[in-house]
Amino acid sequence: MTRGKRIYVLDTNVLMHDPTALFRFEEHDVFIPMTVLEELDAAKKGASEVSRNARQVSRFLNELIVHGGADGINQGIDLIMPQGLQLKRADQIGKLYFQTRTAEAPAIHGKKVGLPDNQILASVLSLREQNAKSPVVLVSKDINLRIKASIYGIPAEDYENDRALDDFNLLYAGHNELPEDFWSRHEEVRSWSERGHAFYELKVREDEDWHPHQFLYMPGENQLELRVAKLRGGVATLQIVEDYSKGSHTVWGVGARNREQNFAMNALMDPEVDFVTLLGTAGTGKTLLALAAGLAQTMDQQRYREIIMTRATVSVGDDIGFLPGTEEEKMTPWMGALTDNLEVLATPTEGGAWGRAATNDLLASRIKIRSLNFMRGRTFLNRYVIIDEAQNLTPKQMKTLLTRAGPGTKMICLGNVEQIDTPYLTETTSGLTYAVDRFKVWQHSAHVTLRRGERSRLADFASEVL
Repeated sequence: MTRGKRIYVLDTNVLMHDPTALFRFEEHDVFIPMTVLEELDAAKKGASEVSRNARQVSRFLNELIVHGGADGINQGIDLIMPQGLQLKRADQIGKLYFQTRTAEAPAIHGKKVGLPDNQILASVLSLREQNAKSPVVLVSKDINLRIKASIYGIPAEDYENDRALDDFNLLYAGHNELPEDFWSRHEEVRSWSERGHAFYELKVREDEDWHPHQFLYMPGENQLELRVAKLRGGVATLQIVEDYSKGSHTVWGVGARNREQNFAMNALMDPEVDFVTLLGTAGTGKTLLALAAGLAQTMDQQRYREIIMTRATVSVGDDIGFLPGTEEEKMTPWMGALTDNLEVLATPTEGGAWGRAATNDLLASRIKIRSLNFMRGRTFLNRYVIIDEAQNLTPKQMKTLLTRAGPGTKMICLGNVEQIDTPYLTETTSGLTYAVDRFKVWQHSAHVTLRRGERSRLADFASEVL
């Protein structure tokens, strides 16, 4: 192996998480232990995302071996990227090596040698003895394996190439507080009114890193709430936002209880915004706001044909045949958030029990519950699509869902990154975080981070003290 290069030993979970990980180590070499190949073989059957990724890794490896020839396995196979794979290309490429001899590391002796993790550690120790001049690094998503590796003196790292950003606290919030001297900083401001809305046009300063549909506010006596309607050539057009907190200007009977909810309602009701992401902890009103805006635009304004509600079940991609009934009936137990919020929204002031039943039937005819399992190949036309629990989606799954949108469709992603249930997904690698970071520069998307809980005084106190 070439001097000066690092040798990265990849764990099975890295390849199952991202099959393209083979080609993401630039000029450095990649080593695959035999145990990893066996685990990939065991995981290849099934329709889950993990099984699909395992099969894709096997295809990549087969393509590299065919290209490298029979002698390549011992000499190292050039990690040439397959055609059609759009990744950032490095100036130099590394080599791929496989474990070709049994590893008998004395340091592992007597420590349940049959365990896959220990076999991988043994192969790393053996590799390090054979290549004393090249640093050997184990890459794994498994925290416990990284701890074991550290005990044996093996440098171990998490796979971080798929991170949307380095620190979750740096994630775009969608709203920003303006300084008190904002207007004095901008001496040249053009203002006008158009279709009942007030607009301001001004030059963007270097310290003002704004994005389309970002919300800006000035608290205090001169309270002002704006949003960036347009950004072009260093000039920003700011629009005063609609106030949905007043009783006379609510959406389907729901009013904004705080500033962030008002921002969210503006984004949800704007026909120019095709993609909205709402991030927030439990009780911030994400689902209620999204449903109220959807019902208003579907039932009253006739902007969309129907509302499609789906959510990332933890078993996303697996069979849902264990529950009885149709697709909609199978998904109903997962949709408690939908039914709870519909009880709030479908309560007419007149008509009593008969009126409630009629309203529920009417709304049910316009709201469809769908499973993520059957989204591939679909195209939604003039639909209002709500994706709940989106923090459990991988970036690839998020792409699969968002590319279902046809003309006239609006996609809403809701989630709380503190409640990720999918293995190996973190706050910085979640598909929801990925979407927020990548879409913030697009003219037809908006994002709002909701911070204040509005569920009840009990729920607010519980979230603070427990």
